[in-house]
Amino acid sequence: MRSPDGLALVTGCSSGIGFAIAERLLADGWRVTGISRRSPAITASGFRHIPLDLGAIAADDGETLEAVAEQAGRPDALVHAAGILKVGTLDDLDHGDGGAMWRLHVEAAARLVQTFAPRMPDGGRIVLIGSRVATGAAGKAYYAASKAALEGLARSFAAELAPRGMTVNVIAPAATETPMLLDPGRQGLPPRLPPMGRFVQPAEVAALAAFLLGDGGASMTGQRLVMCAGSSL
Repeated sequence: MRSPDGLALVTGCSSGIGFAIAERLLADGWRVTGISRRSPAITASGFRHIPLDLGAIAADDGETLEAVAEQAGRPDALVHAAGILKVGTLDDLDHGDGGAMWRLHVEAAARLVQTFAPRMPDGGRIVLIGSRVATGAAGKAYYAASKAALEGLARSFAAELAPRGMTVNVIAPAATETPMLLDPGRQGLPPRLPPMGRFVQPAEVAALAAFLLGDGGASMTGQRLVMCAGSSL
């Protein structure tokens, strides 16, 4: 599985953490199939892109992902990095935003694992990108709830897939320097600078994902790995 031509499926690859993970894996010798709405600026020969809005697949009957699976082949690893952040205090919660985050963070993750885990070899790796604020944060109720649910999915799937030697883990970064961090829509709730005096870098998250997909991560499963630049202290 750790051969240089291993195949990784990475969602949310057009920007931010997903883009950084795709680039890191390609640099490490993986072949990468990326799934995102927009085509990423990745020109490596080992990369192919499948355009898909993962936030919309919860409404279909599974045929869309089955069609994607036919194109993608049998991956050795799956990384679900696609995500959105919509903020709002209790006074102005947008339930539509909450539903959109649930569909992308939770339902899409469940459908991806359900579709691809049976196609993956024993010893396959699954990484889901969560968030440090899954335990709760003011103004991020729906976002935190969806990321907390993602952790429940991961531990449950990890228990089911462990007999096959497969691992399922969550990387939970704090505020990461991505386009999402600079979204004008969160001006009322700007991110706090961590104690280290800087935000987490996408390349750092990608490095941890690469470890989990590599030989060193073979026995780590069902875990929540926090990268926070000191925000949790």
